[in-house]
Amino acid sequence: MRILVCSFLVTALAPVLTLAAVQYPTSKTIPHVDEYHGVLIADPYRWLEDLDSAATKAWVDAQNATTAAALAQMPEVAQVRQRLTELWNYTRYGMPQREAGWVFYTKNDGLQNQSPLYVQEGFAGAPRVLIDPNTLSSDGTVAVTSTSPSPDGKWLGYGLATGGSDWNEFKLRDVATGQDAADHIRWVKFSGMSWTHDSRGFFYARYAEPAGGDRKVFSKIEHRKLHYHRVGTAQAEDRLIFALPEHPQRSFGGQVSSDGRYLVIGISQPGQRGNQIAYLDLQDAQNPSFDRQVTWLVDNFNANYGFIGNVGRTFYFSTTADAPRGRVVAMNLDEGAAAVRTVIAESADTIDGVRISAGRFVVTYMRDVASRVAIFDLEGAEQGEIPLPGLGAVTSVAGKFGNPEVFVSFSSFLFPGTILRHQLDTGATTVWQEAKTDFDASNYVTKQVFYPSKDGTQIPIFITHRKDLKLDGSAPGWLYGYGGFNVVMRPQFAVPPLVWIERGGVYAVANLRGGGEYGRAWHDAGTQAKKQTVFDDFIAAAEFLVSEGYTAHSKLVIDGRSNGGLLLGAVVNQRPELFAAAVPAVGVMDMLRYHKFTAGASWARDYGTSDNKEGFDYLLAYSPLHTTKPGAKYPAVLVTTGDHDDRVHPGHSYKYTAAMQAAVAPDAGPIYIHIEANAGHGGSSGSSPVSKTIADWALRMGFGAHFAAGGK
Repeated sequence: MRILVCSFLVTALAPVLTLAAVQYPTSKTIPHVDEYHGVLIADPYRWLEDLDSAATKAWVDAQNATTAAALAQMPEVAQVRQRLTELWNYTRYGMPQREAGWVFYTKNDGLQNQSPLYVQEGFAGAPRVLIDPNTLSSDGTVAVTSTSPSPDGKWLGYGLATGGSDWNEFKLRDVATGQDAADHIRWVKFSGMSWTHDSRGFFYARYAEPAGGDRKVFSKIEHRKLHYHRVGTAQAEDRLIFALPEHPQRSFGGQVSSDGRYLVIGISQPGQRGNQIAYLDLQDAQNPSFDRQVTWLVDNFNANYGFIGNVGRTFYFSTTADAPRGRVVAMNLDEGAAAVRTVIAESADTIDGVRISAGRFVVTYMRDVASRVAIFDLEGAEQGEIPLPGLGAVTSVAGKFGNPEVFVSFSSFLFPGTILRHQLDTGATTVWQEAKTDFDASNYVTKQVFYPSKDGTQIPIFITHRKDLKLDGSAPGWLYGYGGFNVVMRPQFAVPPLVWIERGGVYAVANLRGGGEYGRAWHDAGTQAKKQTVFDDFIAAAEFLVSEGYTAHSKLVIDGRSNGGLLLGAVVNQRPELFAAAVPAVGVMDMLRYHKFTAGASWARDYGTSDNKEGFDYLLAYSPLHTTKPGAKYPAVLVTTGDHDDRVHPGHSYKYTAAMQAAVAPDAGPIYIHIEANAGHGGSSGSSPVSKTIADWALRMGFGAHFAAGGK
């Protein structure tokens, strides 16, 4: 027996909907039905997945015009944009890289769309601009996404992305002359460059050139291959090093060990909870041989293994094997994975990152999400900690394997980034660079509290507001959540929350299950059939903020992007009465088809897929596209996406918006969408120009502020 499920099909038949004062553009319906395990699912907006069709382009233009007209009537948008621009105009530095006497780092003077990359001889040398990405496009949409200096310091390998795409091109720049070589590597995605120690070339991973159409970048990615590129040769001559043709969806990358002897390869598989590890012996570092087959160290997917480094034939890994919060282990290549030795045991704190510098482990831990950095020798003996400025987040630790100098990037909600310079040999810690903004933090406070979720689990939440806030529910609230992919929502600095709290608001970040705040068990508790747990955690956060007097439901705005956009779509459909407004960005909204686009298949570890009956059942139960309810009193919703988002296909947001506009009650909403031209995934992709980032936040936060203040 086949069952027809079409929750939004009937109401979607009307060609034009007039909801109160809002007249939405036409979202035509074209009958389309898919069968999943005997159940028929209507998908009348499937045509919006065709991004190049004239109909889709006309729909985008009409939706953008409607949204722009509505936002122009909200004075909060311009107010927020002005203050964002003022606060964003501060000097900030990226983490330094040292190689062969050179020091590389990024520096943004304030409102530059992209941060130029500087180089100097040592820390006493005069800085000069080596790459200024702002000169590569008129609108700042070409970004430098990665850099990798060659061991001899002659070349800087760098990646470029255009229009926010995840696709990268690799180039080589002569550090001394500032001129590019002819080398040009294309069709790279989610890969770095790892040089052989003779500086003759590097390893990287790529895909075959997608076939067909201007939107070929949106095709599903499969059959990844690891190549070696020799400097001065064409990409067509690059040597294939590793591939798994029998497993087209597996992803992998290669890292050359610090001594140059080995290439370590980590392999992941969609739907699997861990990764595999293999290595290739490069033999003589001066004349690397790639003729040998790889040797497998970990041939199952039972746990995560992250290569830290090696001393001779002893490899060190951070792993979740028999340690949900992480431990550090050693494997001797002569003995194999069966002879794993614990070097740093699992503790009550969660390991967030590990590196080896100057014969010591530098371990970043999370204790209730806040960071601390501990030092151990190679036998696991504790050797103290690197002092941090306060309660906050370490977002990066950098240093060379044999160099006692390490750099630590630290920030908190109220204080911008500080880069510390720590000497492992002397224990001295100094400030290398410290950012300062036009914001007086002395009148504000951040506190961490815990609230009970639906099942009683205590969930941490960071809340930032004025010190003199009255807990009477009169303040507008902004609640951010993510809850997925082992990602940690750290208490780190960002400009937009400052604007919200300056306006008298409360800014809160809930550390939902599905993230990595408390290790593997915390992550697993919010995945696949347990994904509803994440939504329950977020709903409980909203109820907690209201019950404690921080805000009121009529003043609460919720925010999330990507997986967090999915979060918002799900909770708005489940509990629309809890919120004044929602601003889901680049969300995964069609949970039955997400795995059919670009990198979507790699998300199956968290989501599962509709390809099997169990996955179909629980995905259908919360999929935002499929759980819209005709006549529902939804809060005001502003969906945002980029027309070049090749990580989360724009069709997710398009279809969801059409369905929501068709479903929302005439006296509720409104439901708008803004589609940014020549923009990609933003946020975690790190390539959005500052001007677009400010504009995006102004629209979203201005929209939220308007409805939190009772606007219509």
